[in-house]
Amino acid sequence: MSGPTRDAKIRCPHPIRAWITLLLSPYRPVNIRTFQPGDERTQAALFNSCAFALPGFKPASEDEVKRRVRARGFDPGNRFYAEDGGQVVGYCVLEPGQGRISYPWCRKGFEAAARPLFDAALRAATDQGLTKLFAAYRRDWEVVLRFFVDAGFAVARDMINFVADPVELPTIANRGGTAVRRLQRADVPALAEMGQGLIRLPADKLEQYYFANPYYPVEAFLVMEGRDGGGPVAIGVGLESATWADVKKVDPLAPCFRMGAFGTEGLNAKRVNGLFSYLVSKPEHAIPAGLALLAETSQEMTEGSASSIAAQCPSDVPYLLNFYSRYFKEQGRFPILERTL
Repeated sequence: MSGPTRDAKIRCPHPIRAWITLLLSPYRPVNIRTFQPGDERTQAALFNSCAFALPGFKPASEDEVKRRVRARGFDPGNRFYAEDGGQVVGYCVLEPGQGRISYPWCRKGFEAAARPLFDAALRAATDQGLTKLFAAYRRDWEVVLRFFVDAGFAVARDMINFVADPVELPTIANRGGTAVRRLQRADVPALAEMGQGLIRLPADKLEQYYFANPYYPVEAFLVMEGRDGGGPVAIGVGLESATWADVKKVDPLAPCFRMGAFGTEGLNAKRVNGLFSYLVSKPEHAIPAGLALLAETSQEMTEGSASSIAAQCPSDVPYLLNFYSRYFKEQGRFPILERTL
């Protein structure tokens, strides 16, 4: 590299203090700063200009960015912007509450800002005590996925989207007297145990999440009890709303978590009409319990506005994946890449 090297300081409202040396041309260093009011429009325009040629591109809007920055708990110190001559040429977002990090989108000609932007977000994650990060993008965005692999991330699992027509689901004439009831607060410990390795939230936050969720009622959750009275065998949910997206009209390759699916707790998620999801206490219960809960929830949902049943399941829970693969049709999937800090 020729020419003198200059330093650019990260200016952040929280205690990140680091210096980044970056030279895009012999005399044009860029400055990396955190979010400032007015960045919403710039960020949306920057993403659109960078990603428009990628498969399945969906343009971002200023209003979408504004909703995120106005959300409760938003921290401006977790959005990083690269400036050249006072103009924003790149950005990268850290969502510490989710453990999610974005690709560093940079304007053409300023690609060299990508790694320093990303490193700033990584340092912020470390400073905030995060031990693991993940990224989720379309599987056909090869350039984006390659960046994460080069940055030490690896594919941990796929999130697989499914759909089923109610008329094609198996009919259960008799569940053998198995009791099915609504979820109660006393069931939360059993739910947490069933969800080990799948549910993202810590056990002490599950009651608040399920019993005070602003998007759907806890009454949508059903508990299947064992015949021997030994506690819940499975827990399922069916979510229906005419205002939510039609599962057959959403892009199944888009990296969108489906709200209500077990394993998406605490994540930004898309509301899809007719969502079914369930957990079981033992893998051997997956088929009979899944069919029983699917029969109960699908009847309730199709009596409302749902004409199709949607589902989403990670690829690393084989007994649940086997159920969905048997009774649903796969729509598409997207990879989850993870890195330990």
